[in-house]
Amino acid sequence: MKIINQELRKAGLKITLPRIKILELLESAEDHHMSAEEVYKALIEQGEDVGLATVYRVLTQFEQAGIVERHNFENNLSVFEITQDEHHDHMVCDVCGKIIEFHNPIIEQEQLKVAEEHGFRLSGHSLVLYGLCENEECQDSAKKP
Repeated sequence: MKIINQELRKAGLKITLPRIKILELLESAEDHHMSAEEVYKALIEQGEDVGLATVYRVLTQFEQAGIVERHNFENNLSVFEITQDEHHDHMVCDVCGKIIEFHNPIIEQEQLKVAEEHGFRLSGHSLVLYGLCENEECQDSAKKP
């Protein structure tokens, strides 16, 4: 809890119960990525009295403060994750929406090489691969006509 309070203070945000609960939830998230709706549902399941509008407002404040990153994927899925020091890319399942993080030094190097070949200096990038995860139901859905 002390670390969470320090993170909020460092970001210039007042320490409030909703902010603390949302940050705790994001830090302990099993898959590291949660939509605002998933955060809201998890808080309600924990017995917290919080509104969806509050969740959206807090997540936006966290994003502006650099505490979380928002990812907007093609399937209209918008998720949040705690900002990490090391860059990573994502794979997203077209069927279930599962998100897998990965880091590949060869891909990173090739992106820099392509940018250099075109006289372009990268300031950042986002790589998202779409397909089917190994979940049997997702695989089966690809076989259906």
